[in-house]
Amino acid sequence: MDWTPPDRVLRVDLSAGRVDSEPVPDEWLDRYVGGKGLGARYLRSELPAGTDPLAPGNVLVFALGPLSGLTENGRYAAVTKSPLTGAFLDSYAGGSFPRRLAGSLGDHAAVVVTGRASEPTALVVSDGDARLESAASLAGADTVATDDAYGDAAVACIGPAGEHRVSYATIASDGGDHHAGRGGAGAVMGAKNLKAVVAKDAPPDGPDVDALVEDAVRDSAVGRWQAASETLETVDFANEVGGLPTRGWQAGTFDGADDIGIAAAREAAVGRERNGPTPGGFRVETNGEHSVPRGATPISLGAGLGIDDFDAVAALGALCDRLGLDVITAGNAVAFAARSSDAGYLDRRVDFGDPEVARDLIREVAARDTDLGDALADGVADAAEHLGADEYVPTVKAMELPAYDPRAAPAMALAYATSDRGACHRRARPIEEEAVAGDWTDEQRVAAVVEEQNRRSALWSIGLDDFVGDAFDDVGASLLSAVGIDTTPDRLRETGERVWTLVRLFNVREGFDRADDSLPAALTSPLPDGPASGVAIDPAHFESLLDSYYDRRGWDAAGVPTAATRERLGLTDL
Repeated sequence: MDWTPPDRVLRVDLSAGRVDSEPVPDEWLDRYVGGKGLGARYLRSELPAGTDPLAPGNVLVFALGPLSGLTENGRYAAVTKSPLTGAFLDSYAGGSFPRRLAGSLGDHAAVVVTGRASEPTALVVSDGDARLESAASLAGADTVATDDAYGDAAVACIGPAGEHRVSYATIASDGGDHHAGRGGAGAVMGAKNLKAVVAKDAPPDGPDVDALVEDAVRDSAVGRWQAASETLETVDFANEVGGLPTRGWQAGTFDGADDIGIAAAREAAVGRERNGPTPGGFRVETNGEHSVPRGATPISLGAGLGIDDFDAVAALGALCDRLGLDVITAGNAVAFAARSSDAGYLDRRVDFGDPEVARDLIREVAARDTDLGDALADGVADAAEHLGADEYVPTVKAMELPAYDPRAAPAMALAYATSDRGACHRRARPIEEEAVAGDWTDEQRVAAVVEEQNRRSALWSIGLDDFVGDAFDDVGASLLSAVGIDTTPDRLRETGERVWTLVRLFNVREGFDRADDSLPAALTSPLPDGPASGVAIDPAHFESLLDSYYDRRGWDAAGVPTAATRERLGLTDL
């Protein structure tokens, strides 16, 4: 089959209403491959330091890896400067959109968007080109209605939360079933008046990578886990190890975990997303509509809010999906409001365990139509400062902690603190090994975090879901070989390290340093219950772990990559 990986980019200037095509520098394709790496390289090259994330000058990149369009496990990357954190942001989504975008872009590997349109606008991509058309009639439409408006095309769009520039607004696809979720890429789209990106064409006719991925995943531990439980099993796992953030991070276990975990999901499910060895999430019916709750939904909107009714939790998740809100930050924002209410900082009651109160407040956040909703729309760290309240919900780089309480595993604390986009469990999930293995040495903890971060950076650069990478070693090199890209496992691992270091250099340029690789004081208080009862983060031990992490990465004591590291990775021009 005569097929070559894409090697061009489309440039979209929304202010001027122009779309242009140009080649990607060969050196960039060789060093960064695509996806996260290519998006990060364009962002670092073209975004002036200190740019306001919601200004027209911010750069938003929709980047594909060479495998994004060739497998159901493919992902696209939304890369920009985050309005939530002010740091680098990469967020990913799967489903049909990456494959359809790859087919529509032809020989283009990415779309680089700048400027601001004068009215709500859609970027329609087809036959290797794109055009801008008015989407004014969709102003205020939710993600489902926006998706429906474009018929059988694949759509990545924002809902009301993005239009109102909520700092954790998502980019939704497949009618809200998939989201480029954390960090506020949807708010960047809203600030640019970009309502939707519409991919009109079928997936590319390339090598049958999907069959290779399925063969590798089918008999793996991760493949069996995903087929049986998808990410919803994280509720049960986190509860068992005492790391399930409950009632605004006040406990590590939840009495109602069984009522919102995998057993409840299986009972409520009306089907799965797709057939095959990785069938995707459980499709459930809420209020007459179907939605696909992921593990983050019952963790953040269930245990995190003290709600033990699966149907109510799924309905809250479906509401976030329609509005285009990240469920993790939305749940944490409501939990913060409940704790602030208990402490007397609010002039209204926000109670744990009440799904109606949570629903109303989520709507207020998306619309920014009340004082409390407007304050919470900029994230917990900003709301705490605005209200003069304690930061009851822990954050790293102003991003709220997600699925696991790191007091249950020191390696997880290090993973959160050093995450390049703020607190994130997808960069590295060492708790899943540490909790099972028992006592780890600090060397094991540091090695696990560094290796997972590098590996995921490589996987997101070639366009694969990070769960695929957990299924088998050296997957990337063999799959890239199948599509005509010559590499080795060692070179691909180096690519992951190069991309991670490139992003660190971006964040350093934006003013981030060791002080930002820290954990909030709330985590130094011991957990009150469960298997991790009495355990807290030891600040001195954490600082020792951070020193070892920097040393292993070849960064100095302030967290800046050294000249020797930049030279080794080919980053001296930065």
